[in-house]
Amino acid sequence: MPWVGLLLAAAMMLTERRAVHSLQQPTVTTSGFAGQNQLGDAVLCQALGPAAPYPISGLDCATGKCGELGWRAARPIAWQRYAQGEYLGHARLPHVDHYRLRVDDELDFVFRLTRQETPHAYRLQAGDLLRIESLPEPELTTEQQIAPDGSLTLRFLGTVPAARMTVEQLRANLNERYRKHYHEPSITVTPLVVNSRLEDLRSTIDQRFGSGGQSRPAKVTPEGTVQLPVIDSVFVQGLTLAEAQREIEARFAEEIAGVEVMPVLTSRAPRFVYVVGEVREPGRYELLAPTTVTQAIALAGGWNYGGNLWKTVVFRRGDDWRLMATMLDLRGSLYGHRPCPADEIWINDGDVVVVPKTALLVASNVLDLVFTQGVLRIVRFNGSVAFSAVRFSGHRPGLLPLVPAAPIIQHPVTLLPTLLTPPVPSH
Repeated sequence: MPWVGLLLAAAMMLTERRAVHSLQQPTVTTSGFAGQNQLGDAVLCQALGPAAPYPISGLDCATGKCGELGWRAARPIAWQRYAQGEYLGHARLPHVDHYRLRVDDELDFVFRLTRQETPHAYRLQAGDLLRIESLPEPELTTEQQIAPDGSLTLRFLGTVPAARMTVEQLRANLNERYRKHYHEPSITVTPLVVNSRLEDLRSTIDQRFGSGGQSRPAKVTPEGTVQLPVIDSVFVQGLTLAEAQREIEARFAEEIAGVEVMPVLTSRAPRFVYVVGEVREPGRYELLAPTTVTQAIALAGGWNYGGNLWKTVVFRRGDDWRLMATMLDLRGSLYGHRPCPADEIWINDGDVVVVPKTALLVASNVLDLVFTQGVLRIVRFNGSVAFSAVRFSGHRPGLLPLVPAAPIIQHPVTLLPTLLTPPVPSH
């Protein structure tokens, strides 16, 4: 029979194809998983162990330089390098090269006294305590603190400016002033307490009897600044931690020398994605790690039947708050047809993912809204309007018109026999 020959030929072709396929299959060795490429060269693909004894065929989407890769390009790859330790995750690359501060970030500024020599002479400040004495004239000896206005009040001289002077400049100034009253005053100035502004700063930030250390917590305000003692507001939004440190230390150097400030990021500002439309649980979800659009839909419980996955829209605000949008086709990836979808984009803070309705679902909703919740909900018919046949003389049998009589409201079950009863012919 001819069909028997066809079956035998098909069986022989299938046997040959299986034989060729078995020749092309990689072989498992004790050292790992080895295979052959199209040129016949041996390639070591994956080291195997007892916890992951079988090779895994897959795709490395980074190799698709000229477009998306399909499942036909699958090959053995190192899928289970850590075997049972895969759940711990790989080290991977950092999330960003440099983290830049943003509004609502919480920082802890740790202060340290450098105690390094300054290249210039120390200048007296308000609050410094000085000992002024004269060996020839002991009555001129006194200890005084520089007043908030930067002056000293001395015998015979009254108010004398002292702040922003070096010790040597103040000594020379006092000797010159006292020579009007004494032949050789020989005034000496000895600082007893100096750098009083630094001590005031230490008193402000001292937490050694609380949480410990010398630090100051701060939060980036909506205007992008942090408030610190002595230097007030400093703009830090968009700066890295190193850039913020240099800016703050430069500001402190203008007021107080010998202070080192190290900002420590203690809490990042919350980041959210908004998923709406045809998903199970629409709402706002916090981004705790790098998240793709498919992962965002998974946070919302997945998509509903009738969701238009091939026209998913993502709205985004730019750095200057301008509105941007893109349309994605997620149907292929969510249905497993596209292993390396170009539409699997990363989600940004504040993105709005919209899974719209399909046209069929929109039409169904319209019909439901109009008829179920609209007209039929407002006007409820418990019966029907019936018409009776009225016979007029002069008309031939079979051509009698149906003329409406008075409307009769009847229940549909009662009305049904009346409608099905044929008209009686005229005599």
